[in-house]
Amino acid sequence: QVQLMESRGGLVQPGGPLRLSCAASGSVWAIEAWGWYRQPPGKERELTAILTTSGTSNYGNAVKGRFSISRDKSKNTVELQLNSLKAEDTAVYYCYARSGNYAPYFGSEYWGQGTQVTVSS
Repeated sequence: QVQLMESRGGLVQPGGPLRLSCAASGSVWAIEAWGWYRQPPGKERELTAILTTSGTSNYGNAVKGRFSISRDKSKNTVELQLNSLKAEDTAVYYCYARSGNYAPYFGSEYWGQGTQVTVSS
C-alpha cells in the first residue's frame, strides 16, 4: 500500500508561483507513475501532470508550459511547481500514484486527500 499526503497549498495572487509537495510512504518502490490531478469547483477532476519512473512527463493542456512535476527521491516526495497562475487554476489538487505490474499491486492507484489552491487578487 502507498499513502500520499499533499501540502503547501494556499492562497496566491494571479501570476504568482506556488510549489506543492506530496509525501509518499509505504510501498513506494512499486510505483511506476506519479502525478497531480486537480478538481476546480463544480467541475470534474482533470489531469495536471504525470511523471513516470522512466522519466517521461506529460501535462494537461491547460497547464503546459506553466507547471512542472518532479520527484525528490531523498525525501520521498513528488513536487508540483505552479507558475504564472491564473484564476482558473483554482482547484483542489490531488496527488496520485500508480503501481507497476508487481505482485500484489498490479496497477493499483492511490490518491491523497487533496490540498486547496486558490488564485485570487
